Amino acid sequence: MKRKGTVTINDVARHVGLTNITVSRAFKQPDKVKPATRERIMEAARELGYVPNAFASQLRSSKSRLIGAVIASIDNPFYSEAIKAISREAKARGYDILLMDTDGDSDIEAAAIQTLLSYQVAGIILSPVSDALDYHPAYIETLRDAQLPLVMLDRTLPVEDFSRVVLDNRKAGWLIGNAMLKRKLDQALVLTGPANSYITQQRLQGLRDAYQQADTAVTLDPREGLYNFEPAYDAVMHYLSESGHPSAIVGLNQLMTLGALSALHDIGISYRDATVLGVDQLPYCSIFDIRIPTTRFDASHAGHQAIHLLLSRIANPDAPPQRVVIDCTME
Repeated sequence: MKRKGTVTINDVARHVGLTNITVSRAFKQPDKVKPATRERIMEAARELGYVPNAFASQLRSSKSRLIGAVIASIDNPFYSEAIKAISREAKARGYDILLMDTDGDSDIEAAAIQTLLSYQVAGIILSPVSDALDYHPAYIETLRDAQLPLVMLDRTLPVEDFSRVVLDNRKAGWLIGNAMLKRKLDQALVLTGPANSYITQQRLQGLRDAYQQADTAVTLDPREGLYNFEPAYDAVMHYLSESGHPSAIVGLNQLMTLGALSALHDIGISYRDATVLGVDQLPYCSIFDIRIPTTRFDASHAGHQAIHLLLSRIANPDAPPQRVVIDCTME
């Protein structure tokens, strides 16, 4: 019968009449314990309901098997796919992932970094809440002092001493611009992240590049959708009320494109009557026969690259920081 409350290794040792050292070795180094003894210990553990405390074991060991992942918004399908890839690869290499969703809040982000440091993680994969060039959170110096391996994913901080996996954002905008040119569009409402976001600036510049290369004028009306569904929805509704029917709407990420589609639906406008384009594929839309021209970044590949860079950094802390760029295509 299982005991009530927390069962410790001492309880198991008393139950089988062995020392704590022998019982601990049966869990940590089973090959060094006689099979018959090991089976007695495991049977006692099952009977008592003992579960080894992996976290405590890590704190006692010299090598952590925990990796922290700090993500600005797990609602974003891109990050969800990247985290799947990171988690699978980490498990294959004997690591566990501790995921922290900051929900775009810089205070939560700072607290998450401190929590991961207190857990003595082996390294961190970070997608910051902001990629503005003036965003320089205090925890950067803390991470430097701790000499903790760090890889930034997608969004990056304005520092050069950490590895990073970034997207080819200028190309994504350029592909959207060429898709607009093929449709002979010369005006668009563009749903953006914060105006000071480097990713937003690059995607807008790529879009303009396409028109400049074609020697064609274009009028863009950027409205902040803040990379989220609700702000993008509100921005489109406000635009429709003040400016009427746009000839095209461009969402600079998945959630903003979905917000635009929802706003058009609620006001009674078919997306076919207002050309909608976006950066990043829209999940499940094809099931409902909704075909939206979008660019595509391989989020799983980005996740694999991030975890590989981090594991390399863990293995060789003195290696120079690396930068990997993820390409995109037009769907």
